[in-house]
Amino acid sequence: MGFNNYNGNAGQQGQAPRRGGMTKWVVIGALVVLAVWGFSSYNSMVSQEENVDKAWANVQNQYQRRSDLIPNLVATVKGYSEHESSTLENVTAARAGLLQAKEEADGVDDPQENIAAFQKAQSKLQSAMGIYINAVHEAYPDLKANENFMNLQTQLEGTENRIATERTRYNDAVQSYNVSIRRFPATIVASISGFEKKDPFAADEAAQSAPKVQF
Repeated sequence: MGFNNYNGNAGQQGQAPRRGGMTKWVVIGALVVLAVWGFSSYNSMVSQEENVDKAWANVQNQYQRRSDLIPNLVATVKGYSEHESSTLENVTAARAGLLQAKEEADGVDDPQENIAAFQKAQSKLQSAMGIYINAVHEAYPDLKANENFMNLQTQLEGTENRIATERTRYNDAVQSYNVSIRRFPATIVASISGFEKKDPFAADEAAQSAPKVQF
């Protein structure tokens, strides 16, 4: 009897270390899987955030292109109107409003951080540009045939189309990014890593009634 008890106790003692070792490897395996998932989620968020930044840069490029074209437009009209006996008040006032709107739009600090202010300033600039071009068309109907003026109008029209396209692409990138950082359990990684929700462009009510630019 004593011999049998000895063997039984020895078997139980041998099984305990095996079960303990197996539990340890299960825990290690779970931690490895969790770490791999965490790194994968983090890298995916990084890629999507970079995609948002790239889309934003494309939006900025098109707004900058518009901004760069405005001085050329003003200079062309000014050069054409120099032979006029007098400068019409509405053209002068429209030009002043356009240049002021351009200065305000170019002066927005950290536009991606304050996208509402940036959008408001750009909408105001677009409206001022429409008022200016329409005033020029009314005052100098013959200017429509000027090659430089026609070329600038074509470039501005193309820029407005590009702005609309790039804004749509930016909003798509923002939506994809925002969804990825809000989904559970990826939102845990996003919160720990400091990924924050980004603001898309929204419809501007003022822009809906902005004067049409008659290219």
